Amino acid sequence: MVRTKLRKIAHSRAGDKGDVSNVSLIVYDLEHYPEVERQVDSRRVAEWFSELVKGPVERYEIPQLGALNFVMRGALGGGVPGTLSLEAHGKSRSSLLLEIEIDLPGP
Repeated sequence: MVRTKLRKIAHSRAGDKGDVSNVSLIVYDLEHYPEVERQVDSRRVAEWFSELVKGPVERYEIPQLGALNFVMRGALGGGVPGTLSLEAHGKSRSSLLLEIEIDLPGP
């Protein structure tokens, strides 16, 4: 097995609505999707963002695109108009997600 950061095999986008942060994870090559799907679940993402996200994390799978979508509630300090966060929209969460490491089959 080879340990690698998600950023080497995937890209990510983030969005927001109120106090909900939405972060997608899309693999570059569909061959990596099964391992990403197996190792990057809602629990792991909730733990990874535990300092920032106070509500539940839901995961949605889109295997045809090699994508996972995470909906994180209680994630933006009440939402853009009410938060004291310097990064109110949560756009940097896409980069943070890509720092997670997973194991891939190696040579």
